[in-house]
Amino acid sequence: MSTVESQLLQQISVTEEKPQHSKRNVGLVLVGLTGGAAIGLSIIAAPFVAPALRKVCLPYVPATTQQVNNVLRALKGRTGTLVDLGSGDGRIVVAAAKAAKLSGVGVELNPWLVWYSRWLAWRKGVSSSTSFMTHDLWKLNLQQYKNVVIFGVEEMMPDLESKLLQELTADGCVVACRFPLPTWQPIAVFGEGIDTVWLYRRPNDYAVDKRKDHESFVDNR
Repeated sequence: MSTVESQLLQQISVTEEKPQHSKRNVGLVLVGLTGGAAIGLSIIAAPFVAPALRKVCLPYVPATTQQVNNVLRALKGRTGTLVDLGSGDGRIVVAAAKAAKLSGVGVELNPWLVWYSRWLAWRKGVSSSTSFMTHDLWKLNLQQYKNVVIFGVEEMMPDLESKLLQELTADGCVVACRFPLPTWQPIAVFGEGIDTVWLYRRPNDYAVDKRKDHESFVDNR
């Protein structure tokens, strides 16, 4: 075999090997990118997925404008600190601080929503009278709050009712949205359908309240 033929064969061999190496390199890059993206998505999604893995899932569903208005009507004339259990994007706490002049605390498991809520409060000019924390609502002592707001799910309401009975102060009130408490009797109901809001006082105070200024009524405006 001549020298020229040998050189041609070597060039052909090198040319055939390059695509194989190139394919392997591209494959490794794609695997690396896919793995990195999966890890990144897991980190970002973890705060959203974690609540769903708990016994009772409290999903993030933003309150409608009508729901917010109904909550504000239920809180009319109230004083003291408000706590929103599962505060989501913070709109209830912020609205109560602006419209009802109530200082408020938002309790939310999702840290991304907590950070957004703090930004929203700052943007609306009520950051000094509001606060938001990443916390499990079941581990929060409610005795320090006179106004409790909850956008719950049906499965959690019996356990929440027991917690409220143990921890809610005598002059405290509960504003339940979307689902009522299973056995307590509301002293007022605002709205209808998915926008319904129920206002409660502790059962042992209910009879006294009816004789005073909290006559039970239904308002479907």
